Amino acid sequence: MRYLVRDRILGIGDDYWIEDEQGGKAFLVDGKAMRLRDTFELKDPTGRVLIVVRQKMLALRDTMVIERDGESLATVKRKRLSLLRNHYRVALADGTEMDVSGKILDREFTIELDHRQLARISRRWLHVRETYGVDILDEQADPSLLIAVTVCVIQLADKQRRLGQV
Repeated sequence: MRYLVRDRILGIGDDYWIEDEQGGKAFLVDGKAMRLRDTFELKDPTGRVLIVVRQKMLALRDTMVIERDGESLATVKRKRLSLLRNHYRVALADGTEMDVSGKILDREFTIELDHRQLARISRRWLHVRETYGVDILDEQADPSLLIAVTVCVIQLADKQRRLGQV
């Protein structure tokens, strides 16, 4: 399944729709205004909250926490010792880890679990400017989690670029 995301830097209070490949509304990214830290919710088309993402406070490196139903699902942060600048680690609550690597700022990267590609993020195969696609490659994968990971990694990379850390 492929999802289309209008490329914009998520600002506090920004909301935008992620569409399926037929152009239907699949997920709403609801940026929360008036918060001390970056927070957004991923909702289904009916408005039901699927995932909440929060910036972790008091962390040495920028870290985002993904929650479902009040329970921690994953923690996303830049990999500490990596030859690649655009390499992020997603620690899942069950103890497994996803790797996110590629050209994050160019929106050309993959999400892998145990060396198996779960999703490929790219703007190469799209003709619409300022849009990138999230192609879910594994039918068993949770699309809402992979979308949340994608938005987190892009948010973290864009923030690092703005601060001159990339």
